[in-house]
Amino acid sequence: MPTTKAHRGSAHHGASRLLPRDRQILLDIIETHTRSGEPVSSRAVSKHPQHHLSAASIRNVMADLEELGYLLQPHTSAGRVPTAAAYRLYVESLIETTHLSQEDRRRIDEAFFTIDEDGDTLMGAASRLLSEMSQQVAVVVRPKVENTVLKAVDFIPLEGRRVLCVVVSTSGFVDNLVIETDEPMARRELIRISNYLSEHFAGVELREIRDRLVLMMAEERAHVDRWLSQALELAQRTVAGCQAPDVFVEGTTALLTRPEVRDVESIRKILDTFADKARLVRMLSSCLESQGMRVYIGEEHEVTSALDFSLVATSYGIGQRALGSLGILGPARMEYPRIVALVRYLGETVSRTLAARC
Repeated sequence: MPTTKAHRGSAHHGASRLLPRDRQILLDIIETHTRSGEPVSSRAVSKHPQHHLSAASIRNVMADLEELGYLLQPHTSAGRVPTAAAYRLYVESLIETTHLSQEDRRRIDEAFFTIDEDGDTLMGAASRLLSEMSQQVAVVVRPKVENTVLKAVDFIPLEGRRVLCVVVSTSGFVDNLVIETDEPMARRELIRISNYLSEHFAGVELREIRDRLVLMMAEERAHVDRWLSQALELAQRTVAGCQAPDVFVEGTTALLTRPEVRDVESIRKILDTFADKARLVRMLSSCLESQGMRVYIGEEHEVTSALDFSLVATSYGIGQRALGSLGILGPARMEYPRIVALVRYLGETVSRTLAARC
């Protein structure tokens, strides 16, 4: 199982000062607030029989938790709500021990068992499933072209000096790129180049192909024949032209109905965030670096800070090679035990599905 990385807020240092009783009361407040979305009163907590404390005693504990930075009181007469530090403590107490229910696992397994198409179909299915099962926003970043392993490449002549390059990876992703050549090229020449590149570079990661091409062109420029020079030049332009990975987003409409999203400014921020695909890719890029679960809460990330949301994400890939990432973005008041388990299992399932295709 991947190692979990977590970011700690300054208030989190008070965790060592919490008595087991206080910690349990805090967890109960978090779980109650997650279900209701409303501030939690001391009276509501005192009704939990495991505490054996009066409402007055609970109120004193809650005041201590507020002083430590784990609770906030929105209004003087209201109950209290958890802070980002409280959610961080909650997540760290459960993140390595959560398990997805058999019913949820079966639903995911059955959905992926029926997918026998290209990689983008797989990514689209993953984002839809994440959103439907979490009732939050799902974000799935497909692999960068340069991180994929080449299966085949084909060049198709277009009008003038333009050529359509179709790159097929071993994991089933298909990328199309239009490049411009120095002179018009016949289909016959392009087929010969396609066959040469597929034969000599199939099974190699595109970033490595790029490095090899640079060396080959430098070493053989003086005596290479015109045809091979064309092949290397075309291949280098193809790899160099690979664009940033695409991102699949599902569930933004449902998010707008959440009680946390009450004003026009919040809605504008949400829509702007999900319209900026490059920003979403950056948001999840840390998962590729760590190859494990990541949970960002509130100010721990530029996007979650701007929206006052949380992000639960993980990487997926083949073996030790991370290809992309996926996750759930939603209000800090989310069902963390299930969300963490859901994201982890779906990441593992996508990884297994891609590995089986290679």
